[in-house]
Amino acid sequence: MRKIAIIGLAAALAASCARSQEPVVTSPDGSLQLRIDDEDGVLRYSVSKDGECIVLPSRLGFELMGGNTLGDRTEILSVEKEKTRTSWETVWGEQRIIEDRHNGMTVHTANLDIEVRVFDDGLGFRYIFPEHLGDIDIREELTEYRFARGDHKAWWMPRSEPYYEAYAEHTGFADITEAYTPVTITGADGRFYSIHEAALLDFAKVNLIPEDSGTLKTSLTKLSDGAAVHMTLTRTSPWRTLLVSDTAGGLIESRVMLNLNEPCKIEDTSWIKPGKYIGIWWILHKYLYTWYYDAENPQEHGATTERTKRYIDFAAENDIQGVLVEGWNVGWNGDWMRNSENFSFTEAYPDYDFDEVMSYARSKGVQMVIHNETAANTEHYFSQIDEAYAKYRDAGMHYVKTGNVNLLMDGKEEHDSQYGVNKLHEIVEKAAEYQICIDEHEPCIPTGLCRTWPNLMTGEAIRGQEHDAWERDGGNKPEHQTVCPFIRGLAGPMDYTFGTFDFSNPNSPFSRVRTTIAKQLAQYVVIYSPLQMASDDPSAYEGVKAFDFIRDVPTDWEQTKVVDAVIGDYIITARQERNGSDWYLGAITDENARDLQVPLSFLGKGEWLAQVYADAPDASYEDNPTAVAYSEMEVTAASTLDLHLATSGGCAIRFIPKSR
Repeated sequence: MRKIAIIGLAAALAASCARSQEPVVTSPDGSLQLRIDDEDGVLRYSVSKDGECIVLPSRLGFELMGGNTLGDRTEILSVEKEKTRTSWETVWGEQRIIEDRHNGMTVHTANLDIEVRVFDDGLGFRYIFPEHLGDIDIREELTEYRFARGDHKAWWMPRSEPYYEAYAEHTGFADITEAYTPVTITGADGRFYSIHEAALLDFAKVNLIPEDSGTLKTSLTKLSDGAAVHMTLTRTSPWRTLLVSDTAGGLIESRVMLNLNEPCKIEDTSWIKPGKYIGIWWILHKYLYTWYYDAENPQEHGATTERTKRYIDFAAENDIQGVLVEGWNVGWNGDWMRNSENFSFTEAYPDYDFDEVMSYARSKGVQMVIHNETAANTEHYFSQIDEAYAKYRDAGMHYVKTGNVNLLMDGKEEHDSQYGVNKLHEIVEKAAEYQICIDEHEPCIPTGLCRTWPNLMTGEAIRGQEHDAWERDGGNKPEHQTVCPFIRGLAGPMDYTFGTFDFSNPNSPFSRVRTTIAKQLAQYVVIYSPLQMASDDPSAYEGVKAFDFIRDVPTDWEQTKVVDAVIGDYIITARQERNGSDWYLGAITDENARDLQVPLSFLGKGEWLAQVYADAPDASYEDNPTAVAYSEMEVTAASTLDLHLATSGGCAIRFIPKSR
């Protein structure tokens, strides 16, 4: 550390202290401003919105192992400014064309540089560690968020629950224990804020803890040796992001996080295709069948060739692009979490003919979503990954759903530690070599890397619908889905796995899906993923009019509008299909029935046919969840719809231009 200090001093003496530009950057529309100061030799930043201070001077920097700090006893040496006005096209997403309009600066100090980009709806800043520091070991990050108001409230997920599968809590800052990001703030000033990060690579994930009633500070996930980050080759931190919006929906419509990630690194993306899938999955979670094969009771095994073909037939007949099969491969017998080295990712159980299934799926134009549960044993997974991915690719299949069920990666580090982040990303890069798309379960929470690696299509990191099959507390709360888009949804696509129509649950009668069917439909629009599951067994859909919406609804979008929302109460979302004219709308509510007025100003000119799947007048998630009323009506952009949502209910609508 003495060597670092001497080099840093030499650099400071060699540099000119005269700054040609002030360390302040303002958004293109002039509404949002970030300033960096070095008062008392300590680096701090502050943020204002429309001339009003919203973030007071807040600490920047890092504490290193051994006690030294970066960002203290320093001064700003120079400032470089830049601006960007461009746009780019997503491979898939909530919006096809994204504008990147920001003003930026890089602030240079003796031992730490800070790069800032300010957009109209938010900002990001990251740290750049000069090469002269050499290899460093970071104990903790010192970044703070000192809000000007101390009476804001936050929606946050407690870090005490693994895999990000906790319910969100809504409290003042002082009542936060330790929170995963994103943390979304309902401001006492009427604004909405969200704190997260972008481009998390070769670094520890950031979490937030309260310092006082108005301040949140960072807490990096630690490695088992007490350090957070061992920095060698990588010389930048992830971006620290702050979204600022006058409406809750504006947070969802923001593209700041994606803009802060690098452009796509996959040259040919033609094999990366959004779509819907069904699967041998829900019947397993309801304990109707098993993941493992037992020679003495083979009829109990779920993943059989015959059953899989039935799912493939249904998918092909109903324009469903994929079929997921869990429990197809050897290794599920016994205590698989402790004995994960028994998993094979190429050898199937005797009643599942891998080659026959793949051939049958190809003949029907259906992709198989091949399940690879690793039990977080990535060392074992990588011993087979090349052989497995080559086998899948040669069979013409491009989708793998990974699982990492275990509290520690490889028995030693957390999923969102620097070690876990790197191992999970290695899988994504390896998959790209074999033209494999990844649906990542038990992951580190997304940070927009899907822009750079669009084969990372979706992931879990959410208390998904599987909990409705066996959770002792009765299944997900009706409020849950009205909160998810504003916390977990701000991080990236969510594989929530809805689409259940059969609410019976004989083996776990204490638990059930706590929505109406209309709300199940509406979630295809409200909760975003380019890969969406229709979770139920095909028999539950046969002859049911409501399934038409699942068959019709796209998973790739031209644009997205949040029409209205109150976090935790309700949300109304409208999306236009990519490269098409149809619009889709989803409206969902919590445990309270609601009457909502929905202006249709997002529609284009002319008359539209609205195909409406609504809660029937007597629908209720507790007593009558399957009652759906279908109707059609003519509307225009000047129309306003009156919607009645039942308790934990919803409404799903397809709008078709009559001129087509």
